[in-house]
Amino acid sequence: QVQLVESGGGLVQAGGSLRLSCAASGRTSSPYTMGWFRQAPGKEREFVAAFGWSGSSTYYADSVKGRFTISKDNAKNTVYLQMNSLNPEDTAVYYCAVQRGPLRKTAEAWGPWGQGTQVTVSS
Repeated sequence: QVQLVESGGGLVQAGGSLRLSCAASGRTSSPYTMGWFRQAPGKEREFVAAFGWSGSSTYYADSVKGRFTISKDNAKNTVYLQMNSLNPEDTAVYYCAVQRGPLRKTAEAWGPWGQGTQVTVSS
């Protein structure tokens, strides 16, 4: 089993930036890909960004394309989410997760999950 720990959330003003980190530990030797989801109050968990199964391609939700960048450090088993030009609609708990197999953007296809980190963007 892979364990995930997110960090880097916080409160930021609109237009600001944050960088989230997600460190994986445990059974990291098996092939997997990592990605980010978010969940705002009263809404379903939604796809934000992820690496494809090959590990080189990246995929983004339309709502964050051009503002967010996913990256990784394989040596540290860590994936990052650089978030720029944040707006209040980005306020949510951000989760990282693992997927084994071809990319699917539905939350049900991912797991295990980290505990989440809160991102709040004030207007």
